[in-house]
Order: sequence, then C-alpha cells, then structure tokens
Amino acid sequence: MKTSNSMKLVFPARSVNEGFARAAVSAFVSSLDPTVEELVDLRTAVSEAVTNCIVHAYRDRDGDVCVTCRAYPERRVTVTVKDRGCGIEDVHKAMEPLFTSMPGGERSGLGFTVMENFCDRVKVRSVPGKGTCVTLEKRFKDLR
Repeated sequence: MKTSNSMKLVFPARSVNEGFARAAVSAFVSSLDPTVEELVDLRTAVSEAVTNCIVHAYRDRDGDVCVTCRAYPERRVTVTVKDRGCGIEDVHKAMEPLFTSMPGGERSGLGFTVMENFCDRVKVRSVPGKGTCVTLEKRFKDLR
C-alpha cells in the first residue's frame, strides 16, 4: 500500500531523547486526527520501543536510534524503531511478559507487552550483534 506521508529521524540513544521521539511521532500522526486515547496509546508504545533501544541496545557504547513513521490512506500508521546495537538472542523469549535481560535492575520486563497492548500489531526482527527493528502498527478509527 502506498504511503500518504512519511518521516524519519535519527538521534543519539540517550534517555533525554525519548520524550523528543514521542513528541515527534505525536506531531506526525496528528494529521490523521486520532482520538486522545489512540494518541496516548501510540505515544506509550513508542516510548517503550525507544527506551528499549536506549537501555538495552548499546549498553556501554554510543549509538543512534532511527524512528521512521509512515501514514497510509486508510488511517493506519506504522512506526519503526531501529538500532544497530547488540541485538536480541531470542526474540520470542524477550517478548514474554516479565522477561528482562537485566535481572536485579530497575527493568520490569514489560516493554513488549505494553507495546502489544497499545498497538494493533508489533513485529520484532533482531540479529545478535547487528541490531533490532521494532515495527508498531496502529489503525485509527474513522469518526466521521
């Protein structure tokens, strides 16, 4: 399906940029006139995906996060959050509720669960040593 609009941004994987990513995606999807609830859901999912990159992907080194948004005529949006970090050994396991690769820390292991609950579809591709790509899909209701 052909996109009606798209945008891409790249920023350093630093916690200070999580809010920026969330705000940029919100501004982008505002043209689709989502409900407040739909917008909050997508913002929350984007926040989780970006935070996963910041916390897990690069660990002790610098790196970038790339966020790409695509809007489609049928009021559907995809948001892809990509890094070139350490990757995920077992994506299926990582997507289980309460799983964390950082036990004993502040991580709850609910990031992917939150994303799945707030989006219509979540797709995760990862190659250990090469990085991870999370694609969030959300369809907005037609209120007309």
